Amino acid sequence: MTLSHVMKMSLVAAVLMAASPVMAQQPPAPGTSPRVDAIKKAGVLRVGVLANAPWLVENTKGGGEKWSGPAWVLANEYARLLGVKLEQVPVSHETKVPVLASNQVDMSITPLAETPDRLKVVDFVIYSTTSVCLFGRSDNDKLSKVKTVDDLNSPDFTIAYYIGGGEEGWVKERFPKAKLRGVTGSGTAPVEEIMAKRADAAPINRVPYVAMAKKVKGLQVLPRENNCQNSTEKAAPVGLAIDKNQPAFLEWSRAVAKTMQPKLTASETEIVNTME
Repeated sequence: MTLSHVMKMSLVAAVLMAASPVMAQQPPAPGTSPRVDAIKKAGVLRVGVLANAPWLVENTKGGGEKWSGPAWVLANEYARLLGVKLEQVPVSHETKVPVLASNQVDMSITPLAETPDRLKVVDFVIYSTTSVCLFGRSDNDKLSKVKTVDDLNSPDFTIAYYIGGGEEGWVKERFPKAKLRGVTGSGTAPVEEIMAKRADAAPINRVPYVAMAKKVKGLQVLPRENNCQNSTEKAAPVGLAIDKNQPAFLEWSRAVAKTMQPKLTASETEIVNTME
């Protein structure tokens, strides 16, 4: 075997190893990522925490772990691979992003929706999505014949929404041909409008829909697949965030999340199904 052939074989082996999931999980080598070097030197991975079900849920009953959900599962895996302890740093809605630039945490694991404004100041590790469904009464024959959300964009349907709510703008853009009914109130969705038959459908985030359907009997939902959990309506990526300009740390964090995805999805599903 010639020297040239040996070198080619070694190069191929190196490429294969770099592409393997096991190698992808190895933290950046010393000197490659200042962030990883600092974490290992300190012996702790500092993570910003603020409850946001089903991705990060605080255990307020005592006993067991302080937190649960895919964000916590992923953070623990990062700490394990880095060989350090996990340190929780409480944050608020106002500080959950700024704490990264001020170096108070290494990553903010409180679940964040990826938005253009946030992408200007942080990088994301995406592992889930948030989205919206449309629900109505199960005894509404007109709604039962509908096959897709697109079919609701018709003068034959009345769609209710909260004035000033997060879905108002989306409803107006998504269903310009439908009859729209804006109502005042608060909560997860204007369910009273549906039950009183003043509207055929109303939007609701896919996460609280599961719990609401347990309490309010006689509902149907669109999209119908997987009890609304596969909806792509008004979808936005959800994940954790790290400060900008950390390419090695970001690449490694994303690689670990990718290998962990089945476990993260299972954790989210378990929490959604037990929400009340």
